[in-house]
Amino acid sequence: MSNEPVQFTYEEWMQCRVRYSNLKHSTNNALAVFMALAELAQRNPDNYEKLAQAVCTRTPEIVELIQEFSTYLDTKGPQPPIR
Repeated sequence: MSNEPVQFTYEEWMQCRVRYSNLKHSTNNALAVFMALAELAQRNPDNYEKLAQAVCTRTPEIVELIQEFSTYLDTKGPQPPIR
């Protein structure tokens, strides 16, 4: 990995901030749902199925957002030398 500083245009920087904000928002929302359903499941075990369903549905979405953000950052950083 190079130690060269990375330069962003203003537009690229704003796009990066928007992407990060969307990632953070989606992650926080999913975690809030998981926490709420876990609390409900503690009170009523019938809600464990809803919790499991929410985790199975939302976790892949979060993983995809993280991968997309990582790919975006990889395209903006210094490129490794060609061997």
